[in-house]
Amino acid sequence: MRIYQCHFCSSPVYPGHGIMFVRNDAKEFRFCRSKCHKAFKHRRNPRKLKWTKAFRKAAGKELAVDSTLSFSARRNVPVRYNRDLVETTLKAMDRVEEIRQKRERAFYKNRMAGNKERELANDRKLVEANPELLKMREVEIAKKLAKQEAREAAASAMDEDEQQASEDEEMDVDEESETEAAKQKITLKAKRRTKKTLKF
Repeated sequence: MRIYQCHFCSSPVYPGHGIMFVRNDAKEFRFCRSKCHKAFKHRRNPRKLKWTKAFRKAAGKELAVDSTLSFSARRNVPVRYNRDLVETTLKAMDRVEEIRQKRERAFYKNRMAGNKERELANDRKLVEANPELLKMREVEIAKKLAKQEAREAAASAMDEDEQQASEDEEMDVDEESETEAAKQKITLKAKRRTKKTLKF
């Protein structure tokens, strides 16, 4: 199964997916979706569109020069089949992919290093320039605290109501049990009286 690359955005094109355009000189162009196909027909430059791999590499957002990338290049060199060679190439492909992912992660960490410090410096500048923002923030925090207190008070009131309801239910159960016990006593007394009358 061969997985092609989109000619415009460099995303993978799996078998049975995408669009293939064949030019008059018999050159094939494969596109992952109609968006890329239309952009190609409109002669747009993929290096100027932010959602393409070409832009990300040109802008320094992804690895552009690395030895692991050269391994994935297509080679149309006929080689006689050899089982050992196939096994070693498959192992090498897995290992190269692991190395490439590690290097990409390291590249991303280096690229993002110092972002938090820059953001903090920008926030400080913004607060120094606009001190009224802090007052607005204090008002928002006070409103949030008031809402939380109101919710807690409502929850505590609900708990108290539930406790009172449970106590009332327990009292009702106790009263019912007492009335049942009294009824049983009365029935027992009546039975005894009937037994006494039968003896005479």
